[in-house]
Amino acid sequence: MAEILVLVDHADGAVRKPALELLTLARRIGEPSAVVLGAGAAAADIAAKAAEFGAAKVYVADGAEFADYLVVPKVDALTQIAKASSAAAVLVTSSGEGKEVAARVALRLGSGVITDAVDLEAGADGPVATQSVFAASFQVKSKVTKGAPVITVKPNAAAPEAAPAAGAVENVTVEFTGNAAKVTSRNPRVSSGRPELTEAAIVVSGGRGVGAAEGFGVVEELADALGAAVGASRAAVDAGWYPHSNQVGQTGKQVSPQLYVAAGISGAIQHRAGMQTSKTIVAINKDEEAPIFELVDFGVVGDLFDVLPQLTGEVKARKG
Repeated sequence: MAEILVLVDHADGAVRKPALELLTLARRIGEPSAVVLGAGAAAADIAAKAAEFGAAKVYVADGAEFADYLVVPKVDALTQIAKASSAAAVLVTSSGEGKEVAARVALRLGSGVITDAVDLEAGADGPVATQSVFAASFQVKSKVTKGAPVITVKPNAAAPEAAPAAGAVENVTVEFTGNAAKVTSRNPRVSSGRPELTEAAIVVSGGRGVGAAEGFGVVEELADALGAAVGASRAAVDAGWYPHSNQVGQTGKQVSPQLYVAAGISGAIQHRAGMQTSKTIVAINKDEEAPIFELVDFGVVGDLFDVLPQLTGEVKARKG
């Protein structure tokens, strides 16, 4: 069976959920092999987790370069492993860094790259990726015609499914090429205690309808009750009511959660481009003519300051 490399995203010694999704998808098109880079002492635990989700082999490479330099050391390692293993495909999480790594690896391998896939399937001539295009209005199927495809997959594209495998660890010594941007300082982001926006199973977003920065209080209360991430429309971000890091849309982050709640968001095309692939969409808006109602599964015409507190109370009551 063809070997499929999966670059494992990890943070604070734990495997991030999108990596488990990639391992699940990789099993559809071949035999997954995990690639764990710069994990230090946590490498053994990460390898064990990857094996739990189907990795027959785990390539482990460590070194100060992975922490001290941006992107290039990962590209060096992934390219070297892909060439040595004659991998049939390389899967990477579709993030800003992930897409840069993927593009550079594809260039070095002399192959093609597909970004932002939302599904994968085996094809007669290699993996076939499904992508959402034109502001998520259409879906297309794509494949690479030359070399081993390098594919980035959006978080929440699949539900992680455990499938224990051997997880044989192979330590790799990487020949670093240099010429990388050096990290000179780090400022850790203050944790909100909420899930990462692009990885969250539930997202609650606020828009112009919240009226002010203080208006996001009811949005955050519902998000916390649901264990959700908080998003914001471009209008709310441009008004200075919420950080740009939480913006959902064509010029912000693209999300695809199981549940997306849009509160006070009109549904402009640029916002829809960032959330239209959500599995279930609920909107609350005072304007019954708001474009957002064209794509929702459930819509509530009403004042979000009346609806959200009631919804939050009901969620808490049902949770006990």
